[in-house]
Amino acid sequence: MDNGQWKMVIFSVAAANYSLFTLHFSLKNRTFAHRMTLLTSYLPITDPTLIFFVVLLIILVAPIVMSKLRIPHIIGMVLAGVIIGQYGFNILVRDNSFELFGRVGLYYIMFLAGLEMDMEGVKKQTRSFIVFGLLTCFVPLILTYVMAITMLGYSSTASFLLGCIMASNTLIAYPIIGRYGLQRHQSVMLSVGSSMISLFMALVMLAAFSGSFESGSGWLFWILFVVKFAVFCAGSIILIPKLTRYFLRRYSDAVMQYIFVLGIMFLSAALTSLIGIEGIFGAFFSGLILNRYIPHVSPLMNRIEFIGNALFIPYFLIGVGMLINVRTLFTGIDMLWIVFLIAFFGTFGKAAAAYISSLLFRLSKADGNMMFGLTSAHAAGAIAMVMVGMRLEVAQGQYLVNDDMLNGVVIMILVTCVISTLMTEHAAQQIILQEKRHPHVDSPQTDDEKILLCVKYPEIAPHLLYLSILMRDQRLNRELVALNVVYDDQNSNTARQQGLQLLERLQQTASASDVKVQTQVRLATNIANGIKHAFREFACSEIIMGMHVHTDINPRFWGEFIQSLYNGLNRQIILIRFVQPMSTLRRIQVVVPSRAEFEPGFHRWLERLSRLAGQLDCRIQFHGRNESLVLIAEYINNRHPSVRAEYTHMEHWNELPRLAAGIAEDHLFVVVTARKGTISYKNALERLPDELQKHFSGKNLMIIFPDQFGNTKDERMSFTEAQHHEEKSIYDTISKWIHKS
Repeated sequence: MDNGQWKMVIFSVAAANYSLFTLHFSLKNRTFAHRMTLLTSYLPITDPTLIFFVVLLIILVAPIVMSKLRIPHIIGMVLAGVIIGQYGFNILVRDNSFELFGRVGLYYIMFLAGLEMDMEGVKKQTRSFIVFGLLTCFVPLILTYVMAITMLGYSSTASFLLGCIMASNTLIAYPIIGRYGLQRHQSVMLSVGSSMISLFMALVMLAAFSGSFESGSGWLFWILFVVKFAVFCAGSIILIPKLTRYFLRRYSDAVMQYIFVLGIMFLSAALTSLIGIEGIFGAFFSGLILNRYIPHVSPLMNRIEFIGNALFIPYFLIGVGMLINVRTLFTGIDMLWIVFLIAFFGTFGKAAAAYISSLLFRLSKADGNMMFGLTSAHAAGAIAMVMVGMRLEVAQGQYLVNDDMLNGVVIMILVTCVISTLMTEHAAQQIILQEKRHPHVDSPQTDDEKILLCVKYPEIAPHLLYLSILMRDQRLNRELVALNVVYDDQNSNTARQQGLQLLERLQQTASASDVKVQTQVRLATNIANGIKHAFREFACSEIIMGMHVHTDINPRFWGEFIQSLYNGLNRQIILIRFVQPMSTLRRIQVVVPSRAEFEPGFHRWLERLSRLAGQLDCRIQFHGRNESLVLIAEYINNRHPSVRAEYTHMEHWNELPRLAAGIAEDHLFVVVTARKGTISYKNALERLPDELQKHFSGKNLMIIFPDQFGNTKDERMSFTEAQHHEEKSIYDTISKWIHKS
């Protein structure tokens, strides 16, 4: 074969190989295309079970991915909604579950914002709230209105609707605040309060605006609106507290309390919707009313936050993302121009209002960033408003909101959510760093606080645990110690098992508040000595224990061993008796003996009571000598300025029975007493048990034995100062015998 023939053979073989390769590749492509077609035939997912699984998968994976990218988790939720929605890869159908859970999530955000507000701080800064609320409402409204008329060529009605949308905002970045523990920071409270003011005004203007399109609207509309709104506010303020106190007093089940709180939230949201205002305002308003009945560190608050942050709020964020159609940005330069103008002028108006307010209130730059970050996002409220505009017909077959305006508002939601989240995260970090650079004069780490709970009776133990959670320093986050001392006799095994079961239930209750509890059941031949030994072993700073309730065991007021305990231990001991839940208390009345300020434990018990009043958001009233009250007022004003404290002069301890007439069922009466031989002890204290039994029976009662001699490392006993003191002296017995005869 010559060269030409060889070339033909080689060419034929190559062509055959190429044909085979092409055939194989085409078959492979066809297989891949067939598989993709087969896969897409299952999309979008419509099965509710799979939809819920995919959402849970996003809630789980998005924070992990976003943390790797150093991007706030909230943006991840919204972007995930964009990707899986009908305008993305069409993986999920936005079914009714997104409408339901999304609405619940939005209500949750507003409800939590109301629950975590410092109401006393709100009262003190009412003027600041109003000023910032008006600025953050009208500055973006005016800027957007002028921009829409002059630059977009919208009508005055469409421009006003767009201005109302940009005047309101959604606290979409609020979950970030909870992660940094800044719920009661001044700039955060200003942002939350002003958001509600601007939202309320925008909704009212929107209601009036939509009412103007209806025939027969006018003065009658406004009269009915004002009447309905006034009835709702008055009824909520009067009825919800009474109903809440009634329910919490009678039902302590955790599930029932949670369902009750959610029922109040949804009822308020539904009623405001009937009035003509979005339900988010009702959810926030109910949170403000329930604020003082759900302490921030309570197990109920922990459950509310956990369920909301784990499920409902992420569901809402994903649902918002599914509404966003990013493809509209690529339809032309006009769409980009509309989105840019709406997002820029609305965001610029919010920024101007935030930074002007921060300058007026003399706040730091970080506070201004926080105020801008929280008030700059738009979400479901904007969607609801633009949907209202789509129903308003301005001419035959022509509606107020066209497709361009709708798409521009929806894309604006994504842009403002990203800006709000990034700015809030940055501001929160700035504020935390500022606080670390300028720490408080008294570092909490120098506090030796470690609370010992002495528990015996199951009906008292949960109250003691709850009290210790409210009194503990949250910054230290130290564990509690729960102790059950069992008398060493023939029934000790049974009593020990009962003690272990009781302590196990306490640990479960404490875990609901993310509080660690160390437990111990101790056998002892002397109960008081067993407590004292455990107190020293665990290096505790104070004891909280309940008053005995079984009077058939010991008729004496102090119980069987308490007298021996407070005489043999010089550290603080708190005895407590509750006849109703602590969360329903309205006032704490404290009786302070003269010269109490000279005792070593003066600041310890004052700090504990201040924390208790602050957590319960109730008033605290001190009765004592003026020289003591001045120091108490100075301490509270410096350390706990948000506590609502009152000071009443009490000249003599004999006035104690007179105070009984002013102690209501929802008051806590606190007596600061003293041990014998101390500077604040007086003979009148010997009559304290009889007076308490006679005048304060059936009342919430707390008795405090403060630190008296500082830190004692061991028990000291001498011939001149024995450890044991009788509850009643021989002189009292002789005096009573003479009076009877």
